[in-house]
Amino acid sequence: MAGSSSSLDETILKKTTDISLLREKVCGYNWNQGLNYDKLLNSYLSSGFQATNFGLAVNEINKMIKCRKLPIPKDKYIDNEDEFTIIKNNCTIFLGYTSNLISSGLRETIKFLVQHSLVDCIVTTAGGIEEDFIKCLAPTFLGDFKLDGKMLRERGINRIGNLLVPNDNYCRFENWIMPILDEMLKEQKDGVLWTPSKLIERLGKEINNEESVYYWTAKNKIPVFCPALTDGSIGDMMFLHSFRNPGLVLDIVSDLRRLNLMAMKSVNTGMIILGGGVIKHHICNANLMRNGADFSVYLNTASEYDGSDSGARPDEAKSWGKIKKDATPVKIYGEATLIFPLVVAQTFAKDFFKNKEK
Repeated sequence: MAGSSSSLDETILKKTTDISLLREKVCGYNWNQGLNYDKLLNSYLSSGFQATNFGLAVNEINKMIKCRKLPIPKDKYIDNEDEFTIIKNNCTIFLGYTSNLISSGLRETIKFLVQHSLVDCIVTTAGGIEEDFIKCLAPTFLGDFKLDGKMLRERGINRIGNLLVPNDNYCRFENWIMPILDEMLKEQKDGVLWTPSKLIERLGKEINNEESVYYWTAKNKIPVFCPALTDGSIGDMMFLHSFRNPGLVLDIVSDLRRLNLMAMKSVNTGMIILGGGVIKHHICNANLMRNGADFSVYLNTASEYDGSDSGARPDEAKSWGKIKKDATPVKIYGEATLIFPLVVAQTFAKDFFKNKEK
């Protein structure tokens, strides 16, 4: 019988001959050592599945941070005469996120990053702008994914997933922004050329509230790009303003030039993109102009099987030259409010507080 067992192994189970792929043993967290969150999150790298992708993403972002701290090489001349495309660091970090993440509590994580100038550029959608200012005027509330839309409509409440926003919040936003748009129109008539990024910077100054993401981007001169600024309540406000006090113009081409030049002038670039759609492509396309980003992390729930850019894996971006061919990009398949605070804890926050203690 011993002989037949050996024969079965040879006919059914092919003998392992190449062990070059067998580098690291799968191993999770040892709970008998007590509760240590740092060691727990570090164990993700060897846990497999999306936990390993989490660990790889942490490593990739830490590479960005390390590269960003290096001095700009003397042979890398950067023309910083244009105040809007100044390159301050050896690695320019582009952060992109969809509007729902500002609606959520992830807003506070993003605020931490810009408050301490840990990223260099932001790309988001219209809701990612207006929801920040609206939260300074009135709160967003927790609800439930199952709440009936008809019932909420009758009560003047809007649902964003399991978040609730009263109509009154948008009325307050209208009352706040309309006089600002009036002033901007006056300044336009005196020769000011407005762009979405300049409008966002102006609103960040006007809100004058440290709870605001865009208060800090304005204060720290971090440009915020929103190529689809009209696709939200802020677009509704500009639409209404065009009847009440017509004539305000926003130049999106100047913003496109500004974003692309930031990428082109950069010595190195890193992309951290939460979600998909226009924010993902806008950052990737800017990095195409410099033959690809050096470091990249995607975090979203989309799959690639419909050919969407949202679901496309980093390797597809390599084919376009949006990510350098020798880069080591990572995609985490997951939901950002669940995962990104943990990523920040193991990267930006850990580095920030370690340096603060010195």
